[in-house]
Amino acid sequence: MSALSTTSGLTTGLLLLDSAIQSAGAPYRRPTVRAAAPARATPPVPTAADPAAVLGCLRTIQSARRGDRAALSALLRALQDPWYRLSLGLLRDADLAAEAVQETGLRFLKQISGFRGDSQIRTWSLGIAINVARELKRRRARYLTGAVDEDGGVVAAGVTARLSDPCRSMPDRAVFGEQRDALTSVLADLPERQREAIVLRFFEDLSVEETARAMGCAAGTVKATVHQALRSLKKRMERWV
Repeated sequence: MSALSTTSGLTTGLLLLDSAIQSAGAPYRRPTVRAAAPARATPPVPTAADPAAVLGCLRTIQSARRGDRAALSALLRALQDPWYRLSLGLLRDADLAAEAVQETGLRFLKQISGFRGDSQIRTWSLGIAINVARELKRRRARYLTGAVDEDGGVVAAGVTARLSDPCRSMPDRAVFGEQRDALTSVLADLPERQREAIVLRFFEDLSVEETARAMGCAAGTVKATVHQALRSLKKRMERWV
């Protein structure tokens, strides 16, 4: 698992989330539609060094569905970072997130033959990761009752230990660190479904429709959930100012 890509993804997610919180309640703006890349008749097989290309390669996905080991391995390597970021954001514990990635990978291998292509494979696999995280949370709750405050401390340690921005000056880094810690703390206090929607939308950069598929709900539900979460986060963040 690439520590650099995981760090970058988490840091970018927090920055995007902070921007969304600040503008919560503002008039809705239609998102910019990204132009599709021009199709090529015979695209080269992507390498493991380019996860986005691997996940977008139809030949790799089709081969994986047929059980091709090289294709399955390529997909697992490309998906492990998104799975880890999502699991860490939902479970708030590094060790448990790593366990979730392992279980997600096993289920992915078992279920890939049934992937029909109704959504992007990354979106589809994040739905598996969400179900795994939910199950692990329920299992942990049975054994760690009464440890909410202690677990909250683990949240900050588990997430913020992976967030850094070496390009910032020391004073700026300190300010950023305070904002990061505040966002991490209030995010951990959100209800489960709101936290899932926020992590998928801002940390994994999924569209509303993709988030809905991953969460197994309607797009309108995602919009309402994100709206409620942002309003709640904004109120909580104001207490830190």
